[in-house]
Amino acid sequence: MGNKNKTISFRVNEDAFEALQEIAEERDISLSAVFRDYVDLLVEHDGQVAVVPESELGAGGDDGEPTFPPTVEVPKSFVREHERLELEAEHLREQVEEHTAYVAELRERLDAEDETEEVLLLDDLDDDESAHR
Repeated sequence: MGNKNKTISFRVNEDAFEALQEIAEERDISLSAVFRDYVDLLVEHDGQVAVVPESELGAGGDDGEPTFPPTVEVPKSFVREHERLELEAEHLREQVEEHTAYVAELRERLDAEDETEEVLLLDDLDDDESAHR
């Protein structure tokens, strides 16, 4: 089975809440998405996330360290292909659900027929064949 989403709840003071809302508005995402992004980042980097002043964002260090936050350019064709594959996967999941429901219905029919049908024993068939000879 797949991963199930869990809910985390905590309190922040009003100033922090307003600041988080501003961050969400600037990024044009929901407040929940801000937290999900942060949690994903924490998990991805095993809890090792650096807090960097805004003035240093995007400034690469002279020591060869990558810029923070890291940026990657992704071709539009890759994004489109990813979206297409997601749609195809969703369609296939729907087909599997339909198939599973159909198989379950066939099994129910078979079970219902088994309860009403007469059972023939092989020994009885052998006796019938010897009688015809």
